[in-house]
Amino acid sequence: MVVAAESRISGGGVVRAQTEAALTAGGLGLARLSLLLLGAVPVVVVPVFGAFFAGATATWMLDGYYPAVFVALVAAVVAGLTLAGMFVRPWARRTRGQLGRWYGIRLPVEYTPRPALEADARGHWWTGYSYHRSHGVARLAQLLHWAARDAATRREMLWLVVSPLLVAASGLLVFGLLGGGLAYLVVAVRGYESWGPSSTGAVNVLVSVLLAVALVALGVLLAPYAVRGYAEVARRVLDRDGRASHAQLTRRVAELTETRADAVGNQAAELRRIERDLHDGAQARLVAIGMTLGTIEHLMETDPAAARQLLSEARQSSARALQELRDLVRGIHPPVLAERGLGDAVRALALDCALPTEVCVSLPDRPPAPVEATAYFSICELLANAAKHSGAEQVWVDIMYRAGRLRVTVTDDGVGVADPTRGTGLRGIERRLGTFDGVLAIDSTSGGPTTITLELPCELSSPRTFTSFEKV
Repeated sequence: MVVAAESRISGGGVVRAQTEAALTAGGLGLARLSLLLLGAVPVVVVPVFGAFFAGATATWMLDGYYPAVFVALVAAVVAGLTLAGMFVRPWARRTRGQLGRWYGIRLPVEYTPRPALEADARGHWWTGYSYHRSHGVARLAQLLHWAARDAATRREMLWLVVSPLLVAASGLLVFGLLGGGLAYLVVAVRGYESWGPSSTGAVNVLVSVLLAVALVALGVLLAPYAVRGYAEVARRVLDRDGRASHAQLTRRVAELTETRADAVGNQAAELRRIERDLHDGAQARLVAIGMTLGTIEHLMETDPAAARQLLSEARQSSARALQELRDLVRGIHPPVLAERGLGDAVRALALDCALPTEVCVSLPDRPPAPVEATAYFSICELLANAAKHSGAEQVWVDIMYRAGRLRVTVTDDGVGVADPTRGTGLRGIERRLGTFDGVLAIDSTSGGPTTITLELPCELSSPRTFTSFEKV
């Protein structure tokens, strides 16, 4: 008996909690639906009133003339469309904000850039599609052509037409049920026979009250579903099920084209540098060694002492040529980077840095070789910049892997004000990172410190974690 009583009590608590939750959601849905109805009023009233006023004004001004009706109709259509066009983007922006606040639905939007107007030698304006003598006409023609071709704007214009109809249908359903329920309740209380099955009899009054309560409850329960349906339709119209818009794809293609051009240009410049270093360095020394050996061959019998001296010079030249070749290989891809990985390569780099450098590495495993090389040479450039321009006394390098991205932070305590527009170093790093969809962030105020962060998306090969901290 006790267990049965407790189960009835717990069951009653669950039902009460569910009822409170349903009523709370219903009240919130009614409030949101009321906001939608109030917001849709000016979207409908202003264009309609403007069209009526323009048509009436044209009719009054052309009273007695034959084309008065036609001119009034054209004026009404133009005025209505113009006023409606003023609501296209604000209404879509309002809807996106409501969906974000109410349901956490984010609807990003990308508009196709509008080309700038260009004037030719004759004074005509080129819109990107056609020529016009008047600047105002050119702007209007460009706006209309752009709006008709831009996918995001077309979706927003469609939403301006669909949303008032959707709000009106939802409001008519929900508030119609509420109004019908209240009408039944009023009729039941007053005893009128003109609404529903109510009469002077007590049974009929009770039935009317039950119908009133059912209709009101149904309206309250349907309100959140009506608003949710509105949000779903808005998402489908404004975002097309989350698919990338034409403008987003165009922008992405432009970014990829730019980064590909930068990668090809960097590769060509690197090949030219290698060719120049070989031609001016190791090749010249090897040619000199060949000439020296030819001279030694002629002096072996006539002047052995001079031949031995030239042999010593040839041996020194060969050592210098070998060192230059090693330096060249190290500039292409350092052996320590290929053999030991990014952490040890940066530590070896810090040993040759003119400033004291602390290196902290926390990597689960090695990134791909191209990513390692990009990060390594970017750190090389940043350390060189710190030594030349920052006036710093200490440099810190932090390398870590978080959330699928290789993150490198280089900080110095110098004078700050690092500006990528004043040189080619930081711009070169940014272009190098762009090949991998990486980003460069600079935090450098006057007086320092300067913190430069590099982020490169990549995948590592194994879950083995290696963390180290070392002061060089």
